[in-house]
Amino acid sequence: MATIEECRAALGKLSDNMRGAEGEVRSAAALERSVSCHITDLDVTFTGRMTGGRIEVDDTHPGPPREKAQIRLALAGDDLVALVDGGLNFATAWGSGRVRLEAGLLDLFRLRKLL
Repeated sequence: MATIEECRAALGKLSDNMRGAEGEVRSAAALERSVSCHITDLDVTFTGRMTGGRIEVDDTHPGPPREKAQIRLALAGDDLVALVDGGLNFATAWGSGRVRLEAGLLDLFRLRKLL
């Protein structure tokens, strides 16, 4: 089972990957939105903002998200690490219910380029 520190590092790596993206992926990463990532097996939530082509984690707290972020992700810690490292395909994980992504319709269309 991934630890909180490993999940935070995976979010940092995802942020770095977004920052280095080009073309359509870079434009998708340029959203300015509130973000939450609930790690279901650890029952911890990372909250922050997607801004300037990066994800900035501002807070970590126990339990599910306290407020409804504009972009919400929920998954197990091992799945987060595997997604970021390329060992798990997002579409497959999302289709099987291992990953939940919630956002407004227009944001979902833009985010699909990232994932």
